Amino acid sequence: PNLSFFFSNGMDPEYTVIGRVARRIWAVAMREKYGAGIRSQMLKYHIQTSGRSLHSQDIQFNDIRTTLQALCAVYDNCNSLHTNAYDEAITTPGRESVRRALAIQQIINREWGLAGNENPGQGSFIVEELTGLVEEAVLVEFERITERGGVLGAMEKGYQRSRIQEESMHYEYLKHSGELPIIGVNTFMDDHADDEDVLKMELARATEDEKRSQLRRLDDFKKRNAAESPTALRRLQETALSDGNIFAELMRTVRHCSLGQITDALYEVGGQYRRSM
Repeated sequence: PNLSFFFSNGMDPEYTVIGRVARRIWAVAMREKYGAGIRSQMLKYHIQTSGRSLHSQDIQFNDIRTTLQALCAVYDNCNSLHTNAYDEAITTPGRESVRRALAIQQIINREWGLAGNENPGQGSFIVEELTGLVEEAVLVEFERITERGGVLGAMEKGYQRSRIQEESMHYEYLKHSGELPIIGVNTFMDDHADDEDVLKMELARATEDEKRSQLRRLDDFKKRNAAESPTALRRLQETALSDGNIFAELMRTVRHCSLGQITDALYEVGGQYRRSM
């Protein structure tokens, strides 16, 4: 196979070696388990910087966090990179913030001399140590998933969702308790900060005219498809209940049904996820 993967990185040290670990695990698995050729053993991956590390407080600091994450990604030899705009903490990014996000990559690639060297962290004690520790932790997690019947079996048991939920709540606890220091958010806060500065930023919001226009279009769409939509929704529900190809059926359903109608139909047969507290 010739696949590409999508990873996100963040401020934690293990993100420094995410590419090294992923490439090693992939190469070993493809070679020893599946007998794949050399080309298939070469993992390609994209990195996006962390949206969770962006904050509305002292919002101008977000570019600093994104720069550090981008630098780690480049040093770890990612195949492609997306740098988040600083204002994504509160809105869809604007032209100015997107240009700054792009400039982070341009400056690293064109101005920062060390980035011109292949794998500059190789041989570093902490990089090598982290690589081994993170690889071990990933393989342990793989074993937990295998014990639950593989990816699909674990999904049916709610394992992945519960792990994501636990980690998310743990992160929020650390942030609010101050155990995880975040500059400008829970430590070294600016006593003279003006919340009005954030409120003055241009937010991507629909106008009242745009909202009314979209509602009219939705109403017209439903009227045009009033005869076909019940059959399409019923066929989608039957596909979901019979473990059929939901994606293929969705591509047909969207020709006659709105997102709200589709969502409600799937809720009826599959229920609605609620986080257990």
